[in-house]
Amino acid sequence: MPSALARRNLFGLAAAFACPLCTRATAAAAPAEFGYSGADGPEHWGELSSDYRVCGMGTQQSPINLTGAVKARLEYPSFEYKKVPLRVWNNGHTSLTSVPAGSTVKVANVTYKLLQFHFHHPSEHQIDGKASAMEVHFVNKAADGSFCAVGAFIAAGRGNPVLDAILKAMPSQPGPDMPVEGVTVDPMGLLPKNRSYFRYMGSVTTPPCPETVTWVVFRTPIEASQAQIERFAAVFPMDARPLQPTNRRVILESGG
Repeated sequence: MPSALARRNLFGLAAAFACPLCTRATAAAAPAEFGYSGADGPEHWGELSSDYRVCGMGTQQSPINLTGAVKARLEYPSFEYKKVPLRVWNNGHTSLTSVPAGSTVKVANVTYKLLQFHFHHPSEHQIDGKASAMEVHFVNKAADGSFCAVGAFIAAGRGNPVLDAILKAMPSQPGPDMPVEGVTVDPMGLLPKNRSYFRYMGSVTTPPCPETVTWVVFRTPIEASQAQIERFAAVFPMDARPLQPTNRRVILESGG
């Protein structure tokens, strides 16, 4: 791994997506490094920068344990995710795939544009206290500045060709966003066919943890081979924020 100084220099490049839902201006104003263990681990995020205070003081933080959900008549998300040229970025915290304009999802009559998707190992959300091997997050932004994050659990099983293409191109060290010549990927290949889902109001799961996110998390996982999971884990052994208190939030589940 690079030295602390090198990591901080790289943060200038990675800032916009180290905080996946922040603007570049916001991220540039809050350059404090963070991690997943030790002095800069999740329990200390709120102390690392004044811009990160909500990480420790917020009441609608993510991820959460998806339990006790209320069945509701929710419309299923309408996806218009398109195949895109592969661009892979190791930002020091996860592997991100940048997405050009043109892909959208409609949730609760609001249309959001897909910005990027990335992975966590193990899963950040849980269902009834049970985690999955990994989780993929799709970061989407609406015209009014609001965000919708779509999450899908990843369980060990059959190999996933979309994930395979990403893993083959994934840098082992942090660096800038890089195109992968001649390779396209279909984000739809990382979504389950069963679209039953949970919905709740929450936050970004990395600093500065703004509570501006509508979360859609599918109940049914997609699959990846054990070898694929281990390949991601070799670069990112642990990049999952611990569960946060649900507090008084209502978790809705489709199908009521």
